[in-house]
Amino acid sequence: MSWQGVPAVELHEVTRYHGARDTGVAALAGVSLSCPPGTWTAVMGPSGSGKSTLLHCAAGLDRVTSGRVLLAGRDITAAPDSVLTALRRRTVGFVFQSFNLIASLTAEQNVAFPSKLAGVRVSRSDVRQSLAGVGLADRARHKPRELSGGQQQRVAIARAMISRPAVLFADEPTGALDSHSAKVVLELLRTMVRTAGQTIVMVTHDPAVAASADTVVFLADGRIVDRVGSPTVHEVAERLAKLEG
Repeated sequence: MSWQGVPAVELHEVTRYHGARDTGVAALAGVSLSCPPGTWTAVMGPSGSGKSTLLHCAAGLDRVTSGRVLLAGRDITAAPDSVLTALRRRTVGFVFQSFNLIASLTAEQNVAFPSKLAGVRVSRSDVRQSLAGVGLADRARHKPRELSGGQQQRVAIARAMISRPAVLFADEPTGALDSHSAKVVLELLRTMVRTAGQTIVMVTHDPAVAASADTVVFLADGRIVDRVGSPTVHEVAERLAKLEG
């Protein structure tokens, strides 16, 4: 897909209602957001502000009520499920707080599994290279129970990146990790942005995690109410505290 020069993720006046529009709840209320290629955007806000809904709509996991969503320059707003499924397999990677690794499979088997499920053949060398990229070349044959939480999350990142997606969506990727493991994962994500031109959109509640991003977007009541470029932990914590207060 040729999309360089256009935003990796675009939302234009997106609304998302849960329930009927006239009586339901607006999880998103006119959100517009643009994430250029090779950037890292963190999304923050109080509980119920619409963070996860924004992530799901941007990734094509959830349908918008109105507005437009574009991924790597392609309008996915009204795309049929078959197209969305194929697009997600090629264009999008996902990393969640729960690692979602299969306990009976080794690290390399977990990395290869989604591609095999999609009917896409990946070579062992590609899998090994993906694991090496997250510092786990020597853990390829280890099963999840033999890995630390931080190592399991890095396997999940390798799995998400094996298809070289245009955008990596991360939902609380360090939420289940200790501080050292979280730091390792964040450094890995920063390296991916800096050296591989990866685009990351991440939801987090932790100011220290958000401060690793290039830009922090703040949501409240389904609307973008603030944003900070080149954030510091203090800036992020202060603005989040105001919203929560």
